Amino acid sequence: MSRTRVHNFAISLDGFGSGEPQSFEAPFGHAGERLHEWMFATRFWDADGGSVGVDHAFAVRHGDGFGAEIMGANKFGPPGWQDDDDWKGWWGPNPPFHTPTFVLTHRPRPSIEMEGGTTFHFLDASPAEALEVARAAADGQDVRLGGGASVIRDFVAAGLVDQLHLVQVPIVLGRGTRVWDGLEALEQDYDIEAVSSPSGVTHLTLTRKVSAQS
Repeated sequence: MSRTRVHNFAISLDGFGSGEPQSFEAPFGHAGERLHEWMFATRFWDADGGSVGVDHAFAVRHGDGFGAEIMGANKFGPPGWQDDDDWKGWWGPNPPFHTPTFVLTHRPRPSIEMEGGTTFHFLDASPAEALEVARAAADGQDVRLGGGASVIRDFVAAGLVDQLHLVQVPIVLGRGTRVWDGLEALEQDYDIEAVSSPSGVTHLTLTRKVSAQS
């Protein structure tokens, strides 16, 4: 059965998945690229000089078993992108998703077909409605929940996420968008495994308990 999974989503020690304010010049606000430096150092990202340790082993699974992606409006673009008819995301002509990708926005627009198998579709839908559409597009494969933090939080709160791989980075942001807000006692519904890396990050894998599955 198709699962809904979060993979390679980085958070700070205090649980923020991005800083603020987000802009075209600063997609992650005052966090800059600090949340993702662990990935940049891996062979997954740097084929010539990257490491092949724990971080690479997690990072390289980015595309494994996924047939569709759901992301929030703030992952697709900076504030105001809905007013730019030419905006096609941060990633250039060949985005890294290579699947149907569903962008949650209150201002839908026509779908955009990109190179490499990515097609962006724009939905004004609840988490459950969006997941139903994405699962149909995934054709039996898993659905990746790409973020940002508020989207992940909403889907977890709705009981729709089967597995989360979160990378806890040893920085404190103090402000931004947090994953954990409102998710009290999450550990009651998920088995949690923590793997520490020499880079200083901790890979947290939360897998929904069988008793908590709907």
